[in-house]
Amino acid sequence: MALDYAVCAKEIYETLGGRENLVSAAHCATRLRLVTVDNSKVDMKKLESIEGVKGVFSSNGQLQMIIGTGTVNKVYDEFLKVSGMTAATKDDVKAAAAKSMPLPQRLVKSLGGVAFALTWVFWKEEVADESAKAKTTV
Repeated sequence: MALDYAVCAKEIYETLGGRENLVSAAHCATRLRLVTVDNSKVDMKKLESIEGVKGVFSSNGQLQMIIGTGTVNKVYDEFLKVSGMTAATKDDVKAAAAKSMPLPQRLVKSLGGVAFALTWVFWKEEVADESAKAKTTV
């Protein structure tokens, strides 16, 4: 039997602790990505048992449900209708998740980004210096 997208979306919505617990919703190719105010209000066991949901995990402040290619977009459209939310992009959800992270976590994430950027700059300069040296010795 084919998945009823509206039923799947309604059941997902009912496990999330109400509209006041939702910050943002988007999807990628296979996953429904949500940011909640309080993940402890989410009934994870029930969420994992919903027909159409193949897996659930939380990462970087996002609650992600694996639904599958060609299905997630249809469930997402129904989820927006049920929840009354407006469509968001993956970047919108990432930004909302970052805002909802505790301050220490946000600081670590920011410092990690700065460290990566500085490493990239220094590595790029090193490669450029080596390239220039190689050209002058030829």
